[in-house]
Amino acid sequence: MIILAVLASLVAIGLLCWLLFTLAVFALPAFVGIAVGAWAHDTGAGFGGAILVGLVVAAVTFAVGHLLIMFVRPMWLKLVVAIAFVAPAAIAGFHATHGIVKHLMPSDAWQIAFSIIGAIAVGITAFIRVAGMATATAQSGRNLAQA
Repeated sequence: MIILAVLASLVAIGLLCWLLFTLAVFALPAFVGIAVGAWAHDTGAGFGGAILVGLVVAAVTFAVGHLLIMFVRPMWLKLVVAIAFVAPAAIAGFHATHGIVKHLMPSDAWQIAFSIIGAIAVGITAFIRVAGMATATAQSGRNLAQA
């Protein structure tokens, strides 16, 4: 029975890490959506209105970032937009990794070290996904223009 619990815990940690790496690109839109949704709730929009406003703002944030990466010409400006998406993902990776390793090792120094490694890994993954979104959209645009 204990072996089954250990295996289930490993599977759960693996799934949560996969989810973190997959959804890291959406950290900035989620943060903006939650912040605006909380603001809407505080101004009297109610739960339904706050959720709707938060979802719309999160989608608009993601779309604007995607369009900026696609259509902005200077590479430094594309890099600034990419960093705006990568920084919250790296912060989320730090805290997610720290939440896991604080249960596994007693040393605070090693917890921070592994948390920094997790933040770097999630940040690199988010950067690759953001760059991949831009190139995939550019490729599909070229294919449509050639047709």
